[in-house]
Amino acid sequence: MSSPSFTANTRSGSLLCFALAFAALALLAGCNQTHSADVLATVNGKQIMASDVDRLYKENVGDTSQTPSPEQVSIVRLNILHSLIDDEILQQRAAKLNLVATDEEVNAKLTDYKAPYTEEEFNQKLKEKNLTLDEFKRDIRRTLTRNKLINKEIESKITITDSEIANYYNQHKSEFNLIEPQYHLAEIVVTNQPSAQINNLQNSKATSDADAKKKMQMIRNHLDSGEEFASVAMSFSEDPSSSSNGGDLGFILETPLKTTHPDVYAAVSKLKAGETTETLPLYVADGASKKIVGYAVYQLIERRAAGQGQLSDPRVQQSIRQLLRDSHAQLLQLAYDEMLHDEAKVHNYLAEDTLRQGAK
Repeated sequence: MSSPSFTANTRSGSLLCFALAFAALALLAGCNQTHSADVLATVNGKQIMASDVDRLYKENVGDTSQTPSPEQVSIVRLNILHSLIDDEILQQRAAKLNLVATDEEVNAKLTDYKAPYTEEEFNQKLKEKNLTLDEFKRDIRRTLTRNKLINKEIESKITITDSEIANYYNQHKSEFNLIEPQYHLAEIVVTNQPSAQINNLQNSKATSDADAKKKMQMIRNHLDSGEEFASVAMSFSEDPSSSSNGGDLGFILETPLKTTHPDVYAAVSKLKAGETTETLPLYVADGASKKIVGYAVYQLIERRAAGQGQLSDPRVQQSIRQLLRDSHAQLLQLAYDEMLHDEAKVHNYLAEDTLRQGAK
């Protein structure tokens, strides 16, 4: 018969082995734990859902004449998810700093969005985007919140001194020696061609020639009422390369403008700074003739005469100041995003699944 002390020690050892085995099994189960197919990523525990990626995928790709390959679909979805992760990191940072957009701010921006439309037209726009009103307001809140964060954390910290402007001018003086006149233009474009992609804040897109003419008249009403050209361009222009920048086309030399777009040159050459052209048709070659594909209105921001621009010229100073500010903002934004990424706990399940499937 075993002694009581030996029996007790044996039982204790068995319990310890059982506990260790149970812990090992639990750890193994944790390593093999799967995630819900509806969750594509988490940021500090906040879930990013497949439905959000799917909605943005449809907005960005829409109905195309060619069916994308599985690889192309995966690339677009991964890029969309990456953007959503970046945005969620910024949203959480803004919440920590009490910079989340208020209901009053959201409702004010919503009123701006709805202004050009009847209630029925606005609801139709939401339906086309497959959005509910609450979802649209959520998107507005996130955009306003992100802007408030960037303004506080980046834009407010940028100061361009007179000495920086002078140094840039002295190092790039030849850039301000104009061989011929230049025109600083902005544009608002409306096309009469259906498109799955919409490139303005109002998610506004004309789908026919009659619709394009109606929309352009609405745009002219906004401009005639005194609304800023850049604001109207961001809200309604359909040019993907300029709408987000308030329609700004930068400076264009007189010769290529006159040669490539004689009708635009003829119109803007008669303007004073700040004035806008009448509505001009947009053409594309259609055999021996031209086909109207849309309409545009242009604003002359500034006309620069040929010759050496001087540092004493306020226009030269403003041009350099904006260039330096944009450069500083880009650098700070990159550094800020990297810092927030380092601090965040991100789990990208879609990326993991893609790698796992690709390794098979």
